Amino acid sequence: MSIFQFHLSYDKRRQITCSGFGMPRLNQQKRDSIPDDKYAFPKEEKEPLNNAAHVRNAIARFNQVEGVSDEERDAAWKRIRAAAKKFDVEMEETDWRELAHGGKRTKTARS
Repeated sequence: MSIFQFHLSYDKRRQITCSGFGMPRLNQQKRDSIPDDKYAFPKEEKEPLNNAAHVRNAIARFNQVEGVSDEERDAAWKRIRAAAKKFDVEMEETDWRELAHGGKRTKTARS
């Protein structure tokens, strides 16, 4: 038996929903209610930072966001670090450049 347990089901609109991952699914109405400063990338409305699960997801998906400058990444990383502190999410990385593709640490950051 896996230590990860989850349940896939269909909701009323026949969309697949998933429970057991700890990250609530945000519909468009909920996304619209999130203030811009609660997104890692507010212009793109990418990576909401409204709870610990979303903060961990923002770290993991950080390098998947396309079409942003290094300055925007610096600002996003600052917002992620502040949200991580607020929601008590541990971060080993001090800079987004320590992340490899997909939010995994680079070899040099591990040593």
